[in-house]
Parts: sequence; structure tokens; C-alpha cells
Amino acid sequence: MKIGFDNDYYVKIQTENISKRIEMFENKLYMEFGGKLFDDLHASRVLPGFLPDVKIRILKSLKDMCEIIFVINANHIENHKIRADFNLTYDEEVLRQIDNLRAEGLNVSAVVITLFSGQHLAQNFATKLKNRGENVYFHSKTKGYPNDVSVIVSDEGYGANPYIKTTKPLVVVTAPGPGSGKLATCLSQLYHEYKNGVKAGYAKFETFPVFNLDLKHPVNIAYEAATADLKDINMIDSFHLSAYGKVAVNYNRDLECFPVVSNIITKIAGAELYKSPTDMGVNMVGFAITDDDVVRDASKKEIVRRYQKACVDFKCGLCDKQTISRIEMLMSELSIGVSYRQIVEKTNNRAKEYNLPIVGIELEDGKCVFGKRKDICSASSSCVLNCLKTLAGIDDSIDLIPENILLPVCKLKREHLKVSSGTLSLQDTLIALAISSSVNPLAQRALKELKNLNGLEAHSSCILDGKDEQTLKNLGIRITCEPVFVNDVTLTERKNNLT
Repeated sequence: MKIGFDNDYYVKIQTENISKRIEMFENKLYMEFGGKLFDDLHASRVLPGFLPDVKIRILKSLKDMCEIIFVINANHIENHKIRADFNLTYDEEVLRQIDNLRAEGLNVSAVVITLFSGQHLAQNFATKLKNRGENVYFHSKTKGYPNDVSVIVSDEGYGANPYIKTTKPLVVVTAPGPGSGKLATCLSQLYHEYKNGVKAGYAKFETFPVFNLDLKHPVNIAYEAATADLKDINMIDSFHLSAYGKVAVNYNRDLECFPVVSNIITKIAGAELYKSPTDMGVNMVGFAITDDDVVRDASKKEIVRRYQKACVDFKCGLCDKQTISRIEMLMSELSIGVSYRQIVEKTNNRAKEYNLPIVGIELEDGKCVFGKRKDICSASSSCVLNCLKTLAGIDDSIDLIPENILLPVCKLKREHLKVSSGTLSLQDTLIALAISSSVNPLAQRALKELKNLNGLEAHSSCILDGKDEQTLKNLGIRITCEPVFVNDVTLTERKNNLT
């Protein structure tokens, strides 16, 4: 993979600038962390060289002065809101992240359930957290928000929320996803701190959009594509331009709410702390880009992937037509289409040739490897096995896993686990490969190539089984699908066989 981003340098300058921001506010800073703490896969895709766990690296470098508060919207718990990349509900994701953070030696001090109005499932989640020994707080809707600042900044507004006890100079406020109440939690804490005589500060850990890249730079357009369902639009920060005479890129929601947020902070602190939403952020990403051409290419591919995902989501009833249209417009601005990823057209052509579900993977050297669905295993399984053989220099005619291993597993799934097709998933196949590797040197050689699948482009001619899709993602493969259900393909196949 070509690298276009210096991760170590980014960690260094981002950490330094967070430390400077803490010093600005008498060593008490509430920092809102948007995006994902772990597994920041979007950033790693558009900025090759950016490591998905970079935020954790930064927090670990500050761990002696840092504690973490998780916030989760009570309505998201009640509605079983899902984090799509891991297919976990938001409450499950909070628990996962707490455990992962503590495994890294980081201090999670509290969980706040926001917009609480007695929701039953939110109460159940709070009980589960308390049984684990977590400190749990409930915050309700802020009275007067967003227009009546005098009520918001009073004991009726932010003061009605319980104060969350913190002891560290840096308090990171994070969440399992957008709309969780991070900002409201930070400002509520700020109100209590100033009331208690502590001149604390507020800031945002920012990644996208990148303020010091062009408005229409592919990295920033990729951010718009990623948030097309939220209708985020990148814009020039007019407040920053007016205050400093400098162009900076921000996005519509931050610009729209800045006057309100600025008024609230000024009312709490008794002085204006920031002149623009860009000022609020700590964002050194743009300074760590080392190869603009590599980053541009990666971002264009990501935009195409976002478009293809939106088409599948629409087919499954998970997004509206406007989301697709929005990303189509972004692709048009960059004069690109789905053919920008060569694996898409090649996979679809192969699917037409065989009239079967096909998965294709593009290797680092540009060669494309394919796999078709078989009675015994899925198209994903066939493709990954073929890739491993190609990477390991093993002849394609050699079976890495003997049928006497595969067939009993199929029988087990069909007869005892009541899986109708009995077809082996990719995960099943890789487990079988691992077992085979204990007696088969070629299987062992192929297994060692799994790490080289990370970052490869892939496409499926139909919508994948969720289990196979997740396994491909876990391997780091950048998979997309055609918006075609497998049953539609197999029905056509049966008709053709009959004729």
C-alpha cells in the first residue's frame, strides 16, 4: 500500500496541541471526541498511513492527566440504534469500548445517559452499568435550549443536571455515535465548574473536514460522502474568515450552531473564548499528509465505496434516495464513477459470464482474483482461498482444504445446526484452513498470507451475507456489493438450468 500520511508525526503534533489547549484553561479541559476512538476506518482509508487506533495512541500518551466519560442518548438505547460497521447496538458498543479502553490502561470514570425521560430500556442499561461498578448519571433535555441562553445557563438549565465528578486535567467526552449529547454534557460540566470557581475550558478533537485543505479536496468531499445521510455540507468558516482573514473549512452543523454555543460559553465564562468553530477544534491532520496524490486517490475510491454502500442500503430500506443522489453529485464534482475502482466492473463482468454470485479482490499489483459460489462454500470463501494461493505462489489446482474436512462441517450445519444451505461461510472456511495447516504445509503457507489482504479492494456481484461481509472487513478488505439480492441471482440460475 502506498503511504500518504505520517502517523507518528500526527500523534506528536496533535498531542502537543491538546496539551497547549489544556494550559489555556488553568488545567481543566473538557474535550469532545467525535468519530470513533477505536477502529477509525474511514480515516485510515482516505489517509493511507493513518492507523485506526491513533486516537488511543494519543490518549495513552496523555493517560496520566486524562479520564474518559461516555455519553449515550436514552432514545438510542430505546430504539436499538445500531453501529453499522460492527452491527452492535449503541449500548453494546459502549460496553465494548469501556472494556477496550481499560485494557489499554485508560481511565473511564463515568457513563452519562442523556435526554433521559424515564425510558425503560435506558433504566435497564443503567442497572447493568451499575452492576459492573460504573458511575452512572442521567441528564435530561436542557430547558430553554437552544434560544433562551439565560435559562440554559442557570440552575434550571444546565444546573438541573447532576455534576459529574472528575479529577483529571483532561476530560474526554465521547460516544458510540452522533447525536449522543457530547456537547451538552461538556457545557453542562462547564457550567458547574465555573459555578464552583474553576475556570475550565471546552474544545473538540477534530479530524474531518480538514480545515487547512481546500473545500473541494477529495479528503473533504469523502467526509461529505460519509455523512450524506446526515446531510452534512462542507463550507468556508465565515466566522474564521471574518476574525482572521484566513480561509478555513468547516461544516454546516458546526457553523449553524456556533453562535448559540459561543453565546452559551461566553455566558458561562464571562468572556468570549473562541472567535470561530475552527478555533474550537484541535485538528492537525492536514499537517501530517506526506503525499497528496496518494491521499486524493484513496479518497476518490472511498467516495465510490460510500456510493455503493448507499445503493445497497437503499435496496435494503436503510436510507433514502436523496443520500444516493447526494453522493452521485459529489462523484460528479470529481469526474469519477464506479469504474474508478476497476474491481467493480471486472467482478460484474465475471458474474455475467458465470451467472453466479462472484466476489473479486484486486491485489496490490493490480491483478484481480475471483471466487464463485459453490455448493460447499460461499463466493467470499472461494475468493479469499484463491487470493491466498496466488499470494503464496500455490498452484490454483491444489485444494488447500480436503473435502473430508469440509463435507462433515457442511453436514453438521445442515442437519444439526439447522442452517438450510449448509454452505460454509468465510469464517467457517478460514477455521478449516487453520485446522488443515497443522498437517498441510501448503495450507500453513497460505494462512501466513492473511495479513497481506489488509487494505485490498474487493467487490461482490450481489449483497453478501452479513457474516461474510463482517469477516472480510475484519481482514481489512475494502468490500462493496452490487444492490442485488442473492436470491434474485440463484432464482435466475435455477430458471436457466431448467431451460
